[in-house]
Amino acid sequence: MRIDAHQHYWQPARGDYDWMPKDNAVLNRSYAPVDLAEARAQHRIEGTILVQAAATVHETEYMLGLADADASILGVVGWVDFEDPEHRAHLERLAEHPKFLGVRPMIQDIPDVDWMLREDLQWAYQALIELDLTFDALGFPQYLANFHTLITRYPDLRVVYDHCMKPQIRDQMAGKDAFTDWAAGMTRLAEDTSGCVKLSGLVTEAADGWTEDDLRPFAMHVIEAFGPERVMWGSDWPVCRLQAEYDRWIGAAEAFTEELSEAEKAMIFGGTAARFYLPED
Repeated sequence: MRIDAHQHYWQPARGDYDWMPKDNAVLNRSYAPVDLAEARAQHRIEGTILVQAAATVHETEYMLGLADADASILGVVGWVDFEDPEHRAHLERLAEHPKFLGVRPMIQDIPDVDWMLREDLQWAYQALIELDLTFDALGFPQYLANFHTLITRYPDLRVVYDHCMKPQIRDQMAGKDAFTDWAAGMTRLAEDTSGCVKLSGLVTEAADGWTEDDLRPFAMHVIEAFGPERVMWGSDWPVCRLQAEYDRWIGAAEAFTEELSEAEKAMIFGGTAARFYLPED
């Protein structure tokens, strides 16, 4: 099964997408399963993992409703408030839904890089372990050291690092070194934790006019560091549309993996996601 391990559907009229620029015509519009159907069919994507885009439990429930209505949504990564221990009850309730997989706090939007290590948040990581739910780690390269601290503290936490931890490819394109420290941090995560990584989000960290050669060193590093058995491809659609349509990004990812064996490609484009998110399947 070919799986898109990271995509979004949303309805801005719901009113809880606080990050979304209201003047951005690409983002500030409704996206539903019907809008992705053609691309999924063209690229033989049999199922997707739908990931939260709003910091509300209400959006998680909205996504689970979409998943109930559309079999192509294999599972939902939602949100709970890590700052409120009473949200454990939400986790327990949501975990009863067969398509609820885990959560993603929107750490990249929290200026305090040490937020994830706060003592009053540790209940949430413990609860995810106890309920056998997944944790999508979302952040920028400056969060790498703290993610290493956090995930080595909880070796039983099932974690995936979103969007290759967002290397600043646009800076690399401008002549700055955005690779060395990021690559070292990713290697540490690969060596010292059992986490997976999503081969996703690279195009939106690149500048206008990007080419495959701009992305290739970053993509190849995560594949080499984690190995295909811990890498899962995701579109990050429709966010990717800021810099590339679905066709161009999946085409680039397929180019980066063309030297791999068929078994290794199958892991990156479905097998790893299935094992991580859908272990009972």
